[in-house]
Amino acid sequence: MPNFVWKGKTRTGAVQDGMLIADTKASAEAVLRRQNIQITSLREKGKEIAILPKLPQGVSEKRVAIFTRQFSVMLDAGLPLVQCLEILGSQEEHRTFREIILKVRSDVEQGASLADAMRKHPKAFDNLFVNMIAAGEAGGILDIILQRLSTYIEKNVKLKSQVKSALIYPVAVITIAIFVVWIILWKVIPVFAQMFAGLGGEMPLPTRIVIAASNFLGRYSLIAIPAMILGVFAFLRAYKTSDKVRYYTDATLLKIPIIGMLLRKIAIARFCRTLSTLTSSGVPILEGLEITAKTSGNAIVEEAIMAVRKAVEEGKTISEPLGQTKVFPPMVVQMIAVGEQTGALDQMLSKIADFYEDEVDTAVAGLMKLIEPILITVLGGIIGFIVAAMYLPMYAILQHIG
Repeated sequence: MPNFVWKGKTRTGAVQDGMLIADTKASAEAVLRRQNIQITSLREKGKEIAILPKLPQGVSEKRVAIFTRQFSVMLDAGLPLVQCLEILGSQEEHRTFREIILKVRSDVEQGASLADAMRKHPKAFDNLFVNMIAAGEAGGILDIILQRLSTYIEKNVKLKSQVKSALIYPVAVITIAIFVVWIILWKVIPVFAQMFAGLGGEMPLPTRIVIAASNFLGRYSLIAIPAMILGVFAFLRAYKTSDKVRYYTDATLLKIPIIGMLLRKIAIARFCRTLSTLTSSGVPILEGLEITAKTSGNAIVEEAIMAVRKAVEEGKTISEPLGQTKVFPPMVVQMIAVGEQTGALDQMLSKIADFYEDEVDTAVAGLMKLIEPILITVLGGIIGFIVAAMYLPMYAILQHIG
């Protein structure tokens, strides 16, 4: 369905412009006339010659959160659904997301429900988003659901940004250190190796190790670097496509000291926040558990939640099979049991999520303090070993001369 770019004037004389989706130009004109727009310009987008090719753009969670928050405010103010989507689509700067919003508006205008219209665009609106919208439409509380969704997405974005910020410093330091060591081994060590070879005699073991590493990089660096890059891409692809690779990788990550505990806390916080948001919005518990499992971000946690779902389907409570998985701490299981007994499961899950999000904050801060001395020690040890390896033959020569 083509997009039409338009410019026009309202009844008050205000100049407006935007983009809408329609089957034909006549249909686009009819839509604008119904909105009391006096058309001054209307053309089909894409007919003009493109100077640069348009690359596909992804839709970030932060952008979806902003859209959801604005959408909820507009609905709460009493604006019609189609008009909200039209305004949000016309003012959206991100090209791909703007087209998605306008397509959703067009589908809704033609009689589709908002959830069904959004379900066609999984890159922007995932299963959790769509199911909550469907629950909001069914219960007549779409504005409240959108507020909960925006809060959920904002907290999820904050959680991810905390993890990324914790990784930026060590990754940057390790990358720079690898580059420096690679330059030393590739360019500096061969000069010393030629000098030592001219002196004759057997070199100390550390010197032989460093020279061997230098010779390996000199011969195979042009092959090794592309091979490493291809290996990383192959692993990432296998992680996305192979359930077995994903399962063993996630299991290994959870067993790493400190890092594993942090990942476990993140998974628990995400599980509790997601399930709390879904249950408080009226999504059935079995469907909520399935969505929560798929959005957990860890294969081990996903398997545990699906096992809980199967037990709940057989008539059991959530807390009993949750404790048997050994993935969730006893405190979480006990609090969920209390929430089920008191009928306030969603509120209890929200409190657990708040607690573990604070725990993630503390863990990230502690990890940052711990990583810095470890990196300095390791990198200092590597550089020190290379310097000592080059100094030992010189010391032997000076001792021999003396």
